[in-house]
Amino acid sequence: MKEIYLDYAATTPPSSESVQSMLKVLEKDYGNPSSLHRKGMKAEEYIKRTSDEIAKHLKVTPEELYYTSGGTESNNLGILGVATSYKRTGKHVITTKIEHSSVQGPFQKLEEKGYEVTYVPVDSQGYVDIEFLRQSIRPDTILVSIMHVNNEIGTIQPIEQIGHLIKEVNPLALFHVDGVQSFGKFPIYPKRWKIDLLSISGHKIYAPKGIGVLYVAKNTKIEPLFYGGNQQNGLRSGTENVPGIVALYPAVKNAYENLQEHTAYLYQLKKLLVTELTSQLENTFLQGPSVEEGAPHILNIRFQDVRGEVLVHALEDKKIYISTGSACSSRKSNKSMTLQAIGLSDEQIMSSVRISLSPCTTKEDIQKCVYEMKQIVPMLRKFVPGGKKNEKIIFN
Repeated sequence: MKEIYLDYAATTPPSSESVQSMLKVLEKDYGNPSSLHRKGMKAEEYIKRTSDEIAKHLKVTPEELYYTSGGTESNNLGILGVATSYKRTGKHVITTKIEHSSVQGPFQKLEEKGYEVTYVPVDSQGYVDIEFLRQSIRPDTILVSIMHVNNEIGTIQPIEQIGHLIKEVNPLALFHVDGVQSFGKFPIYPKRWKIDLLSISGHKIYAPKGIGVLYVAKNTKIEPLFYGGNQQNGLRSGTENVPGIVALYPAVKNAYENLQEHTAYLYQLKKLLVTELTSQLENTFLQGPSVEEGAPHILNIRFQDVRGEVLVHALEDKKIYISTGSACSSRKSNKSMTLQAIGLSDEQIMSSVRISLSPCTTKEDIQKCVYEMKQIVPMLRKFVPGGKKNEKIIFN
């Protein structure tokens, strides 16, 4: 039975080009980029090539890019580093309740340290309240952090509008954007959009896990999280992950070379999936923005009277892989902050699943998924009234 993977928002498999480039560095060009000899210089050349490629697409300079271990570190470094550096200017920061846990966590830590955090509300589709944001920005506001694409419901925030608004009200306030679910899937222009800090993760775009990037606009003060070897201008000490950085190069190159083609194809798949499910299974709802307005690769579906977790496992028996939400919180008992923020009840949240697509996904994959759901969902509704958990049901 063929495996059908529909959890690409959680992670993607490294491309063959990324794997091969990693192997070459691991086995042959394994020098430390801080070394002065030939192997060290070769490693440094690899880093420069990747930085040039990323900078080209963001329209920034390579010197404004810093390599991290992934999106979580990039978010933590951007948020905590800026808050620490600018605390004498002010201790007021702004974010939303639909951010990834690696953004929510640092803001909770800032609250514990005496910073005042304002949470901008969102509407039923996950869009931030722009007027509330405007009214929230103060002279002592030092940072605003709003994600570009929501990882659970696919809402695309109007980042350019938000960036200009922030600078209009308080030119000194810095703007951080979690771009983990948007980099490689959308054009992003930090300079034009007034973004001061942008977080990127490699394993969302077919590079390996363990490599990320933080864009930091020139002249932005930011306190390091690590101290030691003074690599990357002292902002991120530690020997660079050269194999990961090298693998990032083909991933970025391929993503942007085929961006329009991939986007159009993903919207076709998304529309097909939503249309088939909502028309053939009663009491099935798309949550968040419409098919056309949301991100092409993420959709959140609610099956009334079905426990999402049970559906995930039932589909797993058919070798179809989806999720109940963010991979970073799906193993915890906490309910989705995003789904709570858009007004869903606890029962509705427990009946929700996330399906995320890829250019590797085929129409046959979608049709197979719909077929299996048409068999499974009515059975779950019949034997699990009210969506109560019963993991003993097996679908062979």
